Amino acid sequence: MSGRNQYQNRIELLQGTLDMLILRTLQGRPQHGYGITQTLRINSGDVLQVETGSLYPALHRLERQGWVRSEWKQTENNQHAKYYRITAAGKKHQASDHTRWQQMVEAITAIMQA
Repeated sequence: MSGRNQYQNRIELLQGTLDMLILRTLQGRPQHGYGITQTLRINSGDVLQVETGSLYPALHRLERQGWVRSEWKQTENNQHAKYYRITAAGKKHQASDHTRWQQMVEAITAIMQA
């Protein structure tokens, strides 16, 4: 496999993983971008720190896919922010991603324990 193809696969894996994590984060309630990054950071024990340069392209991609919808609302601090909400299609996709993720984790664990 050429270096370019390996790089592209890495990007797709990272994007797919970030998409899955964003959809999971939105399962609970609609959130604005900052809230999503904070939830991911806190729930990962400060291991995952998603930069805005990765978050917003992912949110736009999810919106184009029809997996999230957005609307402008007032925050608790009286600021105007775009809130993202998972759609029914997004919930279905997230469940499918979660199943595939579990299979991948089990396969990698099996290899690492061999």
